[in-house]
Amino acid sequence: MVDVKVPSVGESISEVTIASWLKKDGDIVKMDEAICSIESDKATLEIAAPKAGKLKILIKEGETVAIGTKVAEVDETASAGAAAAAPVAQAPVSAPVAPQAEVKSAGDKNFPSPAASKILAEKGVDPSSIQGSGRDGRVTKADALSASAPAASAPVQDMSLKNLAQQTISSSFSREMKREKMSGLRKTIATRLVTAKNTTAMLTTFNEVDMSAVMEIRKKYKDAFKEKHGVGLGFMSFFTKACTNALKQFPAVNAMIDGTDLVYHNYADVGVAVSTPRGLVVPVIRNAESMGLAQIESKIIELAGRARDGKLGIDEMQNGTFTITNGGIFGSMLSTPIINIPQSAILGMHNIVERPVAINGQVVIRPIMYLALSYDHRIIDGRESVSFLKSVKEQLEDPSRMLLDL
Repeated sequence: MVDVKVPSVGESISEVTIASWLKKDGDIVKMDEAICSIESDKATLEIAAPKAGKLKILIKEGETVAIGTKVAEVDETASAGAAAAAPVAQAPVSAPVAPQAEVKSAGDKNFPSPAASKILAEKGVDPSSIQGSGRDGRVTKADALSASAPAASAPVQDMSLKNLAQQTISSSFSREMKREKMSGLRKTIATRLVTAKNTTAMLTTFNEVDMSAVMEIRKKYKDAFKEKHGVGLGFMSFFTKACTNALKQFPAVNAMIDGTDLVYHNYADVGVAVSTPRGLVVPVIRNAESMGLAQIESKIIELAGRARDGKLGIDEMQNGTFTITNGGIFGSMLSTPIINIPQSAILGMHNIVERPVAINGQVVIRPIMYLALSYDHRIIDGRESVSFLKSVKEQLEDPSRMLLDL
């Protein structure tokens, strides 16, 4: 037997939760094959089989165990035995064949097209009950759309508005409760958010940005950009680049408090908030200030994909200097994001909505996004926060400023 133990996943982490078993008890597994997913308070990782053999699970899903705990065993002899016991190929022997249900094929009458099959399935209509109008009697999409669902054999019910309302209410509400244990990641998120609210002098300043110029650039160059770089030209790269330029102008926004000291960074490690099924994580783009738009887009796609798959390393989510979060992808109009401590500021993006604005004395319709900068007033003064956000706005409304670093 070979033991499968929880590996060390970070200096400050002493326990993990068994998130899920990727293999079943008794399965034959290969060496280095992922068999278990574990969740710490910072990330989700996978445990691989140390040897090939038969898996014996010792710890159930959802249980929390210490680092180094044996969670399973792998029986190497079972793997060899399984190979030895493999059946030897023999000459075919005639055997009675069980009758199979008739399966319609494309040459049969009443065989529906794929689109028609989907519509008929939704309506609960048997294709054989329809006279097809297509070639060789085939049921077409038009036939399916005009087909009527079979009449229900149940007694006719009162379909008055009052009765329908009562049925809707009774089916929509219940007095049931569900209780489940908080994951390690969710507990950490909760703790950090409360700590940020209680230990920082957090304020939020707002501005709006006309996205016309950025949208026009994306429209004009998106195909050429994708062909050359292999990634799409998204909004996040523009915002990241605008922020890194503004951080150079206002270094306090990129600083943090360490005891009684202020720590300033001559680089911009920008965290990008990503929503995953397990909670919000913030992978970090290192030295974003030195990257072009294509490099930023590629890195965001890579990090976001691995975040959603639970395959980010802990080091990839630590030591950021500034964070950007985009609530606009969920339809948020305006919000006040919470600082990702120990950082001093976070930029909140929101949805783009066509709004009337006054330009040169005329009311015109433009795609407008509201921006929010939450900041720690202990480090950042109002002048710096407002000026930082104004710089981001100006760069996005005139992207040539990004190239000139203005």
